[in-house]
Order: sequence, then structure tokens, then C-alpha cells
Amino acid sequence: MPRKPRLVPANYVYHIISRGNNKQDVFMDDQDHFRYLYLLKKYKDQYKFLIYHYVLMNNHVHIMGMPLQEGLLSKLMRRVNCSYALYFRKKYGGIGHFWQDRFKSLIILTEKYHLKCASYIELNPVKSGLVKNPHHYKWSSYNVYAYGVNSGIVDIDPLYKIFGENLDDRRIGYVDFINYMMQNPQENIQDNTIQKLQEKIFSKLRLLVPPSLYC
Repeated sequence: MPRKPRLVPANYVYHIISRGNNKQDVFMDDQDHFRYLYLLKKYKDQYKFLIYHYVLMNNHVHIMGMPLQEGLLSKLMRRVNCSYALYFRKKYGGIGHFWQDRFKSLIILTEKYHLKCASYIELNPVKSGLVKNPHHYKWSSYNVYAYGVNSGIVDIDPLYKIFGENLDDRRIGYVDFINYMMQNPQENIQDNTIQKLQEKIFSKLRLLVPPSLYC
């Protein structure tokens, strides 16, 4: 029987996961990573899809983003994943299914879950033991928010503004937030989590800036 169309309403944020079939690696070298990101950029623009966070792991992909029109998420992922599978098979050979079933898409309805999901995605390389700090993993969106790296793919997360009033403060705040979640991976984000981090950041700044500047 043909698969039923997946109901994916527009203008909601989704956590999208694609895994290699039988947990096989889907990225073998830098060229493979660049190819997937090229396809992601190409089709996100074509299908009007905003990408807020992502990470490319050895055998799976996490993307967090929002379709601006209904039905575009499925079209985007089908084009990206099919195009990449053809590229991979042409380069390395092999037969059979490349991806494990269809991609998963989990709707994100609260700001707390939004932030938790963003940190989960960008801390995947740390959790998997590939790096000790997400800064050292170049195939994720982390450095866009932490250091202002221009990826050409990421649309700035609308919740980024809660980390500070200006860009420098937001970068500092985001690094502190990810570090906090790295040290407390099982902790749920409470209403005052960001406020506490902001107070901590402000205290650090007061130690660096002469008191006269606050007058």
C-alpha cells in the first residue's frame, strides 16, 4: 500500500531526524558533509524552509526548523535525502535502502522544549564522544550562535534574543547556556533558567568593566 501523506502544518518548528539504514555511516569524509549541506541549502531556499539548528553525525542527521507552507517539509527532506543517496551510491557503490525508513519529524510546541531540543542537537557530538566541546565540531550550527560564524544555511533562531540585548551578549549567553546543558544533560529547562544565566553573565561583565561605566 502507498504511504499516507504526512500531516505537517506550516509555521511550526520541527525536530527532524534522518538515520542511515541499519545504522550505517552516511558521511565518510569532508566532501560528503559539504555535499549534504549544499543540498540542504539548495532545497531549503527552494521550498521556503527555515533552518535554526542542525548537526551532521556519522550515521544520522538532526535538523530543527520551520516550514513556511504546508507540505514543504516532506518535499524538502525527500529531495535532500534522495539526492544525497544518489551522490553517495555513485561515489562509494552499494545497493539497497540508504536511509532508515522515512525521516522522523517531531513538532515543538513550547519554548522550553525548543531550547532543550536546540541544545540536544548541538551537543550530539559531545555526547557521542567525538569532541569534548561543541566548538570543535564543524558540522553543526553551534558556532553560528556561539561565535558568529556565517554558515550560509542557518536562519537565526527567534529565541536567540533571550540570551542578551545585543549580539555580543547573546553569544556569551548562548555559550553559557550550552555549557550549562552539557553539564546538566538530564535537567529540564525551568522558567528561570535563562534568567539565572543572564544574571551570571552580567556578574562576569561587572568584573571586567570599570564600575564608572554603569553610572
